[in-house]
Amino acid sequence: MPGKILCVAEKPSISKAVAGHLSGGQFQTRNVRGNQYVKNYCFDFDFGQPWGNCSVVMTCVSGHLTEAKFPAMYERDWSNPPPEALFNAPVNVDVGEDKKPISANITSEARGARALFIWTDCDREGEHIGGEVRAEALKGNPRLQVKRARFSNIERAHVIQAAKNPIDLDDNQVNAVATRIELDLRIGYCFTRYLTNTLRPLGGAMAISENGKSRVLSYGSCQFPTLGFVVDRYFRVKSFVPETFWSIKVTHTRDNTSVNFSWRRVHLFDRAVVVILFERCIAAKIARVTKVQEKPTSKWKPLPLTTVELQKNASRFLRMNSQQAMTVAEALYNKGFISYPRTETDRFDRGMNLRVLVEKQVQDQRWGGYAQGLIQGGFKQPREGRNDDKAHPPIHPVTWVDLNNLNAEEKRVYEFVTRRFLACCSEDAKGQATDVEIEYGDEIFGAHGLVVIERNYLDVYPYDKWTSSQTLPRFTMGERFEPTEAMMTEGQTAPPSYLTEPDLIALMDANGIGTDATMAEHIAKIKERAYVFTRLKGGGAAVNNDPQPAARGGRGGRARGGRGGRGGRGGAAAGGDRPTTGVEEFIPSTLGVALVDGYDKMGFEISLSKPFLRKEMELRMKDICDGRLTRADVLRESLRQYKAVFDQSRERIEILKASCRRYVLNAPRP
Repeated sequence: MPGKILCVAEKPSISKAVAGHLSGGQFQTRNVRGNQYVKNYCFDFDFGQPWGNCSVVMTCVSGHLTEAKFPAMYERDWSNPPPEALFNAPVNVDVGEDKKPISANITSEARGARALFIWTDCDREGEHIGGEVRAEALKGNPRLQVKRARFSNIERAHVIQAAKNPIDLDDNQVNAVATRIELDLRIGYCFTRYLTNTLRPLGGAMAISENGKSRVLSYGSCQFPTLGFVVDRYFRVKSFVPETFWSIKVTHTRDNTSVNFSWRRVHLFDRAVVVILFERCIAAKIARVTKVQEKPTSKWKPLPLTTVELQKNASRFLRMNSQQAMTVAEALYNKGFISYPRTETDRFDRGMNLRVLVEKQVQDQRWGGYAQGLIQGGFKQPREGRNDDKAHPPIHPVTWVDLNNLNAEEKRVYEFVTRRFLACCSEDAKGQATDVEIEYGDEIFGAHGLVVIERNYLDVYPYDKWTSSQTLPRFTMGERFEPTEAMMTEGQTAPPSYLTEPDLIALMDANGIGTDATMAEHIAKIKERAYVFTRLKGGGAAVNNDPQPAARGGRGGRARGGRGGRGGRGGAAAGGDRPTTGVEEFIPSTLGVALVDGYDKMGFEISLSKPFLRKEMELRMKDICDGRLTRADVLRESLRQYKAVFDQSRERIEILKASCRRYVLNAPRP
């Protein structure tokens, strides 16, 4: 009899797909008592040395098995013990009640098994889930050997390769996630209870939410800095005072072409100075050509696709927010159509056979001809970015799929991923640039012309724009001419715009707020908590209204964030959160403004609404992954920092109350 190997995936769809590949579609299915979605698939597979031919039971979990909780005495009353006791209270980590049938199945199937192969997603969160699976399996068989399959897509050859080359589970990553879970629990519960207990007695909207329920004023160490970015931009927009500026515009017509020369100074804010400079130009009458330059130019093809770039582009081009985009990308991954969509890597490994992936797209009616051109000699190695998470390649199509087999959102995401990949494997766009500079009354003016010669990657990637401007007429170095027209113009500076979702994601990414896997969740959370609402850019109808938006009137329901298999990662947004067209911009509610303004005015060296504390925490998580710090080190230091801020906020709580009275309780109703 061959030995038995227990394989456990992170979700039912991956479990079934892997079982199908390893068994050649020949497996038996057993139901799991107590859970209708989890199945056990039984078959034989030759794992190669040292495992050989084994009988396999392939099953799965459904996200995290365990949950961290405080003991019951800390759950019953939000005031006693006081919130600050949660910094040091015991934390119990147990299998969730709804996950016990899954846990029991793993423990039972581990008995008599030779080894456990973990098939969770290959990222930090997946590693932690793998640690939970290992713990339950060892209860049934303490002598079990534990390995994990490393894979980034569920294409058949890749899955078989992963099965025959297992690696060890990374306990540093397991510990990093366990640390983050405990910190988020302690810090979030402590500040949330304190804020709610302290601000509810103010009454009104501080006590009762739009739906008539008692308001919970939640805090999260990623949630508040995310809100802080939105409020900071809101204040910049509202406090903006336009300034008048003046400029000089020079136009010259030659060969039936009118050329606009731009002033090198662009504009100045002193009218008298501009008048003097303009009069010198008029007095000079004649302009002299001081530079004529013609040179080849290029528009670089895009870098390979990361999660952050997918989220930003989803808002710009795909008419969906970041949370929707990640939900759809996960679905495409689970179906085996694209690679794992949570990756920081923007460079392909040189060993990957990208031409094979291009060739799979030849049959498509939209971009098949372009893919054929790449195969027949147009293929170029993709650019290499600076990021490599050493876990997953950039997001790319794994196989071709008929778009008629996808729903509308899946079509848009799959098409974008595929076109981006083909663009990465293409030649840069080529053009010819012409620059002419003139000296006119001691001032320098310039004109730029562009002719696109070879579109190359632009032919398959319509999301980038690069078009020819008018061709400049011929100018020669040193020639003199009298401009057709010179005039002084007046304008005003424009206010900054409210943050769009791509802007917000870029700020979160640059400041280390969350990971590529969790940014969408944090954005969804501040909308769910009615700290912000969104509307279509340009002042369109609100997408996620709040009863008291800070920027304008309007009433409406609150959106509810969905929850994914990992307790929130990648959950689907509620229907009311979905724009039909355009880019969303974020407007803080009066409550969101009050919370950020109050904490900022407390004068902390490190404000809770700024990204610094969370960024430090995220860097410490990386230190755990790299073996430079232990879990105990990070817990101790992070809790010390947040406890200091908590103590300071209690001393200055009247400042926060004053902001709430000003912006929420005394604000004019729409």
